[in-house]
Amino acid sequence: MSKKLRDTQLDALRREDLDVLIVGGGINGVVSAAALASRGCRVGLIDARDFAGFSSQHSSNLVWGGIKYMEGYEFGLVAELCRARNDLLDSFPSTVKEIRFLMTLNRNFRFHPLVILMSTWFYWLLGRARTRVPRFLRRRRIQFEEPLINSTLASAGIVYSDAFLHDNDARFVFNFVRDAMKKGCRAANYVRSLGSRRDDDGAWTTSVVDTVTGARFEVRSRVVVNATGAFADDYNRLSGIETRFCHLLSKGVHLIVPRISAHHRVLAFFADDERLFFAIPMANRTCVGTTDTLVDDAATTVTDEDREFILSNINARLDLELPLTRDDIIAERCGVRPLAIKADDRRRGHHERLSRKHVIEADFEASYVSVFGGKMTDCLNVGEEVADLVRRLGVALPIRLKRKWYGEPGAVVREEFLARANELGLDSMVAADTGESLSERLWRRYGEDAHPMLDRIAVDRSLAEPLIENLGVCGVEMEHLANEEMIVRLEDYLRRRSKIELLVPQAELRRSAGLAAASRYLFGDAAQEQLDEYFDSRNRCA
Repeated sequence: MSKKLRDTQLDALRREDLDVLIVGGGINGVVSAAALASRGCRVGLIDARDFAGFSSQHSSNLVWGGIKYMEGYEFGLVAELCRARNDLLDSFPSTVKEIRFLMTLNRNFRFHPLVILMSTWFYWLLGRARTRVPRFLRRRRIQFEEPLINSTLASAGIVYSDAFLHDNDARFVFNFVRDAMKKGCRAANYVRSLGSRRDDDGAWTTSVVDTVTGARFEVRSRVVVNATGAFADDYNRLSGIETRFCHLLSKGVHLIVPRISAHHRVLAFFADDERLFFAIPMANRTCVGTTDTLVDDAATTVTDEDREFILSNINARLDLELPLTRDDIIAERCGVRPLAIKADDRRRGHHERLSRKHVIEADFEASYVSVFGGKMTDCLNVGEEVADLVRRLGVALPIRLKRKWYGEPGAVVREEFLARANELGLDSMVAADTGESLSERLWRRYGEDAHPMLDRIAVDRSLAEPLIENLGVCGVEMEHLANEEMIVRLEDYLRRRSKIELLVPQAELRRSAGLAAASRYLFGDAAQEQLDEYFDSRNRCA
């Protein structure tokens, strides 16, 4: 693993007095760290697991404006989410991309198809007309455009646009960690907080343990930001903080199955419970879901009931040659949605009506910030709001931003990279799973960090050759990952820095000589130990 980088970050967390310590390395925590570091704040970021190691690795990969919230007349929220979606589309053009949705409406649905059509047009207008316009499809047209859909159940179809993450959610999260560290953030994964206490001088001392080595130490900061997501209520209690808001927890399950449709678009339906239900492209696979089950514990698993709900709904709505069965499941995603709610709110019995809007609550006397709720689409707003609250808590933010603190490098930098990659012949090297060239892949995943990779390839051409079968992964990537991305366990790479675990069945991974080679890049002499540990853990989960 990138031991030197992680050790350097841990040493800095031990030695330095911070302005802000952020506990929680999911999407809310990492955008807060990036926003603060960009403004010159001395900020630290820790997570008990890997970055994006909990809810942020289990999303649908959709970056959408919340069309379902229109039924509750939350038009202001929808407009704000659409604005946030558009900002992500503009700021991360290689990563966040527009995608078409084909929504099939069931017969006897609670709304007339024309009501849904008008709603999608209103949605398009709330989205500032940033995407392609909606279209209405009669039942016969649905059969023509997507023969897989079982049109006997349908009354009409609507085509509209939203956005999705080209890669995966956890990779998107880590890129914020990378950017924050470049701007001075001290970040480390697998560092568990044992709780924060306020000292006599008003500062905070947070006791932590490095779960890799077992070493314990303390981190001092003026402000603590609780961005632990589904665990926020527990961490507030642990640190002696009372808040007006708390969380309801809703479990959502997705199943990854072989590619269903050759068309690159999302198939949207209303499931048996009349909630939106999707079949989402994921490279050469399809992600199907989701469920919505209220739970009391953040530690959840996929049940047979979850699998049956998803498989029965997708099989009923598609005219597949062979119905999908449990044998077709390549991977499963089981995440918990933390839904922000006031402690005395009476809607607890109707959690499906709650939106994913975030709430950020500050205790100005204690210099403590709690982040509740939120979703991937709205992440930049969370970063901005946390930075503003930290400033209001008295922390100086010395850098006045003249440009956005987020986003890909500009078009000139990108074109320079692609031109040189083309000279090295990387445009002709295409991944079998996505049809994407190696040059596009390196830029999308690593941005400016991909420039040194071209230098290495110019010296050693073999580093550009495919390493893991049919996935486009090459040696120069593995060198970078080993040195720069704090990969502690093989799962960190297979599940979060990439989405290999979601695309390749476990039986194929076990047989993969390329995976063994990749593990040697990452872990050196400990490569076989990491492989054994990874597959043993998967056997226990099976």
